[in-house]
Amino acid sequence: MLLIALLAVPLAGATLLLRAGGRAATVVHGLTALATVGLALAVAVTVVRQTTLLALGGFLRADALSAWMVGLIGLVAGLAAVEAPHYAHGAARRFYPFFHLFVFTMLVAVTTDDLGFMWVAVEGTTLASVFLVNFERTRASLEASYKYVLICSVGIAVAFLGTVLIYFADVTRFGDAEHALRWTTLQHLAPGLPPRIVELAFVFLLVGYGTKAGLAPMHTWLPDAHSEAPAPVSAMMSGILLAIGVYAILRFKPIVDAAAGPAVARRLLLWLGLASMAVAAAFLWNPRNYKRMLAYSSVEHLGLVSVGVAFGGPWGVAGAVLHIANHALAKSVLFLLSGRIRTAYASMEIEAVQGLLARLPVSGPLFFAAMLALLGLPPFGLFVSEVMIIGAGFSGGHVAAAVTALVLLVIAFAGLLRALQRMLHGEAAGRGTERRWAAVPMVAALILLLLSGLAWPPGLAGALAAITGVIAP
Repeated sequence: MLLIALLAVPLAGATLLLRAGGRAATVVHGLTALATVGLALAVAVTVVRQTTLLALGGFLRADALSAWMVGLIGLVAGLAAVEAPHYAHGAARRFYPFFHLFVFTMLVAVTTDDLGFMWVAVEGTTLASVFLVNFERTRASLEASYKYVLICSVGIAVAFLGTVLIYFADVTRFGDAEHALRWTTLQHLAPGLPPRIVELAFVFLLVGYGTKAGLAPMHTWLPDAHSEAPAPVSAMMSGILLAIGVYAILRFKPIVDAAAGPAVARRLLLWLGLASMAVAAAFLWNPRNYKRMLAYSSVEHLGLVSVGVAFGGPWGVAGAVLHIANHALAKSVLFLLSGRIRTAYASMEIEAVQGLLARLPVSGPLFFAAMLALLGLPPFGLFVSEVMIIGAGFSGGHVAAAVTALVLLVIAFAGLLRALQRMLHGEAAGRGTERRWAAVPMVAALILLLLSGLAWPPGLAGALAAITGVIAP
């Protein structure tokens, strides 16, 4: 019942918000977001205690990896929900329903045991969020939404071919069509699947879901969509939507490893990850638009996650999973703050932002702290997860790849630091007014990043070990 309630709340909220308006819409939005966050955390805690959570005869299933993603979706959606009323003012019926429908589709994608239905849910995330990307109805947002839906729909069509090939390999070898796309079934039957068909399927799946994850060279939709979407939508897209694409790849990886050997997935993930980091480092060296800068930073960090999974081992996989969470928290805070900066300066150009610390005495220091976290500096959690990933590369014998990843991280670090320095200092034209209470959730997110960098909360190590067992059994 818990999984059903988790999915029912945002869907019911989206339905009610189609008719609600004014203050009533804000209240319904707030209650829906609060209930979603509470249920998401309840699912995560229950899975930690019970190992798995089932509903609808196993069609809905949450294991350690699912619970990790559910918790992240709840936290990031909660952060975005606090800022959402500022953007939905006067257009609640265009914003709130799609906001919660977007959350619903992401939750479905990570809680279903059926890989075919997961594909449907991932496509649903595109259809729900494309209207939010074009929320401002400008020429730039229309172009960004068109590029987003076109490229991601092509990508998801490629992923569909990979899913069909997996289904074909299962049915032709074992003849069980009823649960042929259940992840639990495929994991059990994987050693007997035809390796060549599975290899070809994984190529399609990696290209398709890699498009959704923003991995290069399929990333071209990402900078435009993330820069033109309202800040709460950008926070969810960069913080968790990209991670949904990685989640889908991770669901297929154990099947591919068992059927065709681990070298196949390792090689492809490593090359795509390094390519993504290289593309991002090139664009981050001298960025001009701070929202596009944050978008390319997402390409870099998701590329690092891919590299960590490729390195494998307890440190590589656990580091990649932890990095997904750390990136989600840091990037969602930064995109939400970028919306405040845009409002204060009426521009997304870095050169137009001067004296941020003095102009916005709340958002400025928070932006500074969140950028330090994103740069991977101690004592924030991204430093720990990056060290785990790079350390896994050296200890696993992937020295050249680890060195390459480290060099690309340094290049991106230098570009982001230069851009940050230009924004923080300089002469500030006045002092902006801010909603201080709305910064409380962002401060809480940064505290979580400090905890994952200084002293892991009880249960975190066990959760990462359980997730590693799911991805690399």
